[in-house]
Amino acid sequence: MPSTHLPGLAVIGGGPAGLMAAETARAAGVEVDLYDAKGSVGRKVLIAGKGGLNLTHGEAFTSFCRRFGERSDEVSRWLSDFGPEQLRAWAAGLGVDTFVGSSGRVFPSDLKAAPLLRGWVRRLRDQGVRFHVQHRWLGLDPEGGHRFQTPDGERSVIADATVLAMGGGSWPQLGSDGAWTLPLSRAGIDIAPLQPANCGFDVGWSEHFAARFAGAPIKPLRLALAGEDPPRWRQGECVATATGLEGSLVYALSAPLRDTIARDGEAVLLADLVPGRDASRLAGDLARPRGGRSLSEHLRRQAGISGVKAGLLREVLTAEVLNGDPGILAAAIKALPLRLKSARPLAEAISTAGGIRLEALDEGLMLRDRPGLFAAGEMLDWEAPTGGYLLTACFASGRLAGAAASAWLGRPRRA
Repeated sequence: MPSTHLPGLAVIGGGPAGLMAAETARAAGVEVDLYDAKGSVGRKVLIAGKGGLNLTHGEAFTSFCRRFGERSDEVSRWLSDFGPEQLRAWAAGLGVDTFVGSSGRVFPSDLKAAPLLRGWVRRLRDQGVRFHVQHRWLGLDPEGGHRFQTPDGERSVIADATVLAMGGGSWPQLGSDGAWTLPLSRAGIDIAPLQPANCGFDVGWSEHFAARFAGAPIKPLRLALAGEDPPRWRQGECVATATGLEGSLVYALSAPLRDTIARDGEAVLLADLVPGRDASRLAGDLARPRGGRSLSEHLRRQAGISGVKAGLLREVLTAEVLNGDPGILAAAIKALPLRLKSARPLAEAISTAGGIRLEALDEGLMLRDRPGLFAAGEMLDWEAPTGGYLLTACFASGRLAGAAASAWLGRPRRA
């Protein structure tokens, strides 16, 4: 198969990391060709913006960086030149003003993703970035080029440098299907297995509970991972599904839950169903005479528990506990054990953990064993919670890779 040589930089992947790498390199005067498997770029951004595009977060920079867990040191370095404030200024340069919501999350003023994406792509085209859509990356060819499946058949392209930014393995229908892991692994690149992040979990409800409460929001609620001493409670809300739990409060705990299941075969979440009352007060309320009222009515009146919360109690606790000592019942309501069996499939996750190990990359995100080949975004082995953290770090990693690739291209080569 003949190869086409294109001078400059090839960016493979049209998500935030790839688009930012292209913009950064083009601003440095580098010729840029951007390839995407789909018919248009930025599809995952558009989907993420359906409920309001959470662009970044307004918390202090040090706290922001701590959100990246074991990779905080590495990701904070990406963010040092392009963090939340720089991202907001960049959006303003596209004519998109932003605001900080009550939760600290930052959104475009109109909450929409489409105007930002359209303006960005238009600017990139005007700056000279060449877009090649419907080009699905197949792998590296023996000559060092990149093989693509296109509407006109297979094509091979050799560029002077490349930034890989093909996303993780979540939302495969939008293009980030993780198919790149196999050819890169075969090429000897060190890749941590892709895993779901910010995902739901299976509990294995009874048929009765699933039929009655699937889709029901559970709020207010506090959750903690069993085994922590002391428990680190987080308050928010989640949703009962036909198989288990999902929602923002569960997503915030998804990394330790996933890792605990991998290690122990299950993870136990403690659920505080009445976060506004301490156990002693709750026990006193439950000890009040029931009279002729049913248990359901007693729980509703004395503890404010009804609907899905009452269903959870019946799902987990025995009749003896439900009808027995009020102190024991109160303790159970304040720390109800929910046993999680497995994470939901990767394709359902909001984002991905795993990818090209950061140890295989230099400080400019170039593969140490493959000069001129860079990687950015969710292809790399890191993860972040929801709240704008993931998107910000994708932008930052793309900017770093684009700048490093431009600098690498500008260095004199040995004869």
